Amino acid sequence: MQSPDTPYVNIAAYKFVTFNDTVEKRPQFLAFCQKHNLRGTVLLTPEGINLFLAGLRPDIDAFLAWLRADARFADIVVKESFSEKQPFTRMLVKLKAEIITMKHPLIKPEEGRAPFVQPQDLKRWLDQGHDDNGKPVVMVETRNAFEVDVGTFDNTVDYRINKFTEFPQVIEEHKADFEGKTVVTFCTGGIRCEKAAIHMQNIGYDSVYQLEGGILRYFEEVGGAHYSGDCFVFDYRTALSPDLKESATAQCFACRAVVTPREQLSPYYVPGKSCPHCASAQQAGAGADSGSESPLQA
Repeated sequence: MQSPDTPYVNIAAYKFVTFNDTVEKRPQFLAFCQKHNLRGTVLLTPEGINLFLAGLRPDIDAFLAWLRADARFADIVVKESFSEKQPFTRMLVKLKAEIITMKHPLIKPEEGRAPFVQPQDLKRWLDQGHDDNGKPVVMVETRNAFEVDVGTFDNTVDYRINKFTEFPQVIEEHKADFEGKTVVTFCTGGIRCEKAAIHMQNIGYDSVYQLEGGILRYFEEVGGAHYSGDCFVFDYRTALSPDLKESATAQCFACRAVVTPREQLSPYYVPGKSCPHCASAQQAGAGADSGSESPLQA
């Protein structure tokens, strides 16, 4: 619930829908957001829209009313959280080829979504250890490794991918691992897991669901049940706890690594300048220059 101490409303939303006039719409989006002192990023693509914005309540409400006046986005679903300060430094409206790059152009979620499971139903499945048909439930990560390290569902399958374009190949290579099981893909807000679930259906997975609304919706409706840690988000807050509050996790400005509260105690951690990960990389580089051999090369 919003309080006077957290005046900024942070919204995240996306929708897959044919959107062929992105070039014409871009200056309109930018002008409206600037007029209402909004900051964040809006992605306009031929396959739909994706946005992360923050502002005061009247301005956010005005934007949503304006956006939903376009019939294509009348039913767009928005996730909200709140913060003491503006989490973004500027306002960007970008044109891209995909909402989230997967490099599989035959995937068109607008033409038919993969089955989805609501957060409350997923919690029930995880509580009982199987879905409503008695199949074991397996959670599968679609996020990048550094995001997973901040927090994830218990006993999840994590292939340690560095970018989403790696997911299609790795999930196809491990298809046999999921025979007789129900797979639930998940991500931060729902975009990656929606594409992932559709791809898995296309290559022959017969029991796959996406977590509707992603981790953030799960936190909102269920809390942290069956989840360990926080959820990485792409703004100054770095991560949100299951009660959707900013956590103590930080991100290094220099190397972009996630820095845990314990790592922040290191003398190498200087906010905005360096962290233990920077130091480790520098030491590894120095070792390579001096001719020493790394055990990881074996």
